[in-house]
Amino acid sequence: MKDLTRGSVAGHILSMAAPLVAGMIFQTLYYFVDLYFVAQLGDVAIAGVSAAGNTTFIVFALTQVLGVGTVALISQAVGRKDQPEANLIFNQSLLLAGLFLAITLVGCYSLSEHYLRSVTANTESVQAGTTYLYWFAPGLALQFALVVMGSALRATGIVQPTMIVQVVTLLLNALLAPVLIAGWGTHRPLGVAGAGLASSIAIAVGVILLGLYFVRIEKYVAFHAEQWRPRLTTWKQMLLVGLPAGGEFALIFLNTAVTYWAIRSFGSATQAGYGIGSRVLQGILVPALAIGIASAPVVGQNFGAGQPARVRATFQQATVMSSALMLALTGICQWSPELLVHVFSREAEVVRVAALFLRIASLSFVTQGVIFGCSSVFQGLGNTLPSIASSAARTTLYVLPTIWMSTQPFFRFEYVWYWSIVTSCFGAIASLLLLKRELRIRLGSLDAAPEPQVLPVSA
Repeated sequence: MKDLTRGSVAGHILSMAAPLVAGMIFQTLYYFVDLYFVAQLGDVAIAGVSAAGNTTFIVFALTQVLGVGTVALISQAVGRKDQPEANLIFNQSLLLAGLFLAITLVGCYSLSEHYLRSVTANTESVQAGTTYLYWFAPGLALQFALVVMGSALRATGIVQPTMIVQVVTLLLNALLAPVLIAGWGTHRPLGVAGAGLASSIAIAVGVILLGLYFVRIEKYVAFHAEQWRPRLTTWKQMLLVGLPAGGEFALIFLNTAVTYWAIRSFGSATQAGYGIGSRVLQGILVPALAIGIASAPVVGQNFGAGQPARVRATFQQATVMSSALMLALTGICQWSPELLVHVFSREAEVVRVAALFLRIASLSFVTQGVIFGCSSVFQGLGNTLPSIASSAARTTLYVLPTIWMSTQPFFRFEYVWYWSIVTSCFGAIASLLLLKRELRIRLGSLDAAPEPQVLPVSA
C-alpha cells in the first residue's frame, strides 16, 4: 500500500500516471495489432470489426461500474486506515465481476447481430462484425476480473503490476494475431475470427497472471473466501458510485452508434475511415486519461483522510498537466494526421476520412482533458452523479441534432464531427460548474475542521 495523503500531490499523480500511460498505450496497441491485420482483409472487414468494437463501450461501461466503485471505496478506506473494510470491498467486487461476466456472454451471443444490422452499411460488414464478436466475447467477459484486481491495486497506490500484465498480454496478442488472422506458419487463416480469438486468449492469460500476483505477493487486499457471501449493503455502496460512471461509457456507445448510423449511407470506406480514426483517437487521449485515472485514488485517499486542501490541489495540478499535454497533441493532429492513420490503410478514401476526423476532433482535445479531470475528482469523492448529469446533457445536445442533420439534403458526414466540438465545450463548462458545487458541499465541513495530524509510519 502507498500512502497518498502525504508528500507532493503532483509527484503522486505523475508517479502513478507514468506506468498507467505505458499500460494504456500497450492496451491501445492491443487493438491496433488486430486493426492492422484486419485492415489487410479489406474495407468491409474494417467496417464490420470497427462497428463491432463499438459494443466494447457497453462492456467498458459495466467495467467502469465495478472499477470506479472499487477505487472510490477502497481508496477512502485506505485514507481512513481501515484495511478490513478495503478487503471486504475487494472481495465483494469479485462477486459482482462474476455476475457481469455472465451478463456479457449472454448479451454478446444474443444481441450482436441485431445491433450490427442497424449500424453497418452492408450484409458483409454485419457478418464480419458478428463473427469477430462471437470469438472476442470470452475476452470481453474476462475484462471484469482484470478491472477489479487492477482497480483494487490502484486504490492502494500500486499500478506497476497491472501495467506489466498489460504488456505481457499485448505481446501475446501480437504473436497470436498474425498466426490466427493471417495464418502465418499454420496456413489456416481465420480472418476476423482469429482477431477475436487472439484477444480472448491474451486476456485469459492476463487474468491468470494478475490472480497469481494477488495470491503470492499482494497482502493489503487479498482473496478471502469467507467474504465471498453477497453483502447487499456493500453492493449498493459500490453501485451508487459506479453506475453513473458506467453510464458515461454507455453514453459514449450511444454517441458512436449514432455517428455510425448517420454516416452509413456514405459507404463502407467512410465507416472504415471513421473506425480507424476513432481507434487512433483513443490512443491519443491516453495521456490525459491516465492523469485523470491516477488522480482519482489521490482524491479518494485524501478525502478519506480529511484533507480538503490536497483534494483541491489534486484537481488543479491534474487539469494543468492534462491540458498542456492535449494542447501539444492537438498540434500534432493539425500538422499531419495522415501519418497517424496511413499504417492501417493504403486506400485513399479511407485515409482521407480518418485524417479529416482526427483534424476536426483534435480541436476538442483540451476540453476533453478538463472533462477527464472533473470526472476523476467526482470518482474520488464517491459521487459520480454530477458527472453523468453533464454527460447526459452533452449526449442529448449531440444526438438529437445529429439525427436531424442526417436526414437533410445538405448533410455531409463531417458535420457531425464539427458539432461534437460544440458539445465538448458545453460538457467541459457543465462539468466545471458541477464540480465547483460538489467541492463546496463535500469539503465545506472539512474546511472548518483542523487538518488531521499525520503520525510517522514505519516502513
